[in-house]
Amino acid sequence: MNDLVAAALAAAKARGQDVADVPLTAIASAAGMSRSTLLRRLGGSRAPLDEAVRRTGVDPGGRPPVRERAIEAAARLVAERGLAGVTLDAVADRAECSLPSLHAVFEGRDGLFAAVFLQYGPLPDLEALVADPPESVEDTVRAIHGAFATAWTGEPRVIPAVFADLFGRPDGPAARMMAAHLPRMFDGFARLLLPHVEAGRLRPLPLPVLAQLMISPLVNHVLLRPVLEPALGAALPPLEEMLDLFVEAYLRAVVLPPGAPAAAGPVRPDGAQPDGAQPDGAPTG
Repeated sequence: MNDLVAAALAAAKARGQDVADVPLTAIASAAGMSRSTLLRRLGGSRAPLDEAVRRTGVDPGGRPPVRERAIEAAARLVAERGLAGVTLDAVADRAECSLPSLHAVFEGRDGLFAAVFLQYGPLPDLEALVADPPESVEDTVRAIHGAFATAWTGEPRVIPAVFADLFGRPDGPAARMMAAHLPRMFDGFARLLLPHVEAGRLRPLPLPVLAQLMISPLVNHVLLRPVLEPALGAALPPLEEMLDLFVEAYLRAVVLPPGAPAAAGPVRPDGAQPDGAQPDGAPTG
């Protein structure tokens, strides 16, 4: 079989293709035999050849790339075992790839976890909203709630597992994962909320406060909902109704009434007042 593997790799390199995409005729030619002879040696199917290539540490292709398979495998393992129970060996086994390929693609476990959070967390939907933001404050707040609810309740349940690790180990992989993406997340909040602050529709609170007032009730509810549902039964409103209540409560807390005096200025993402403006109620000199 070694000669056939060498022939398959040579043919794939010459054609610039994955081994699985190289016709058997081309592999047979590289091996110096006919296609029928090659098939006889393989037992009538190319599957043994692809498997032999895989055992050498080379992905024969013909299926999703290692990166996609590893992210999906890691996400399901995180949901099943939590972050602490996921090793690169387990991911490689579930994704049917080699351990060196994981290190090459993700540069270690933290890199893999960061990629999982990026794919299954709220950031892609948040940045999609930034690209095409709703016009009204209410629609913006509702869309942000929807993006976070989708990430928290979607399968596999990666984000609840991430927060469980974050609460249990503030210096663990979940904290590093969050730190890698928080700047982009707060940039999304800034682009969506600060225009409404500047227009005098929202109170000029520091951006972290605006974001936490919005997300914390939802996060707490989704974390506790698996416990609340069997305990409260029909007394617990459906999640969609809870989202409406959270949106309404947030708008009551931060929306300025029509005709309210203009604020001194919007609060920048770092919490500072622009252009030397003073916080509400502070003397101007």
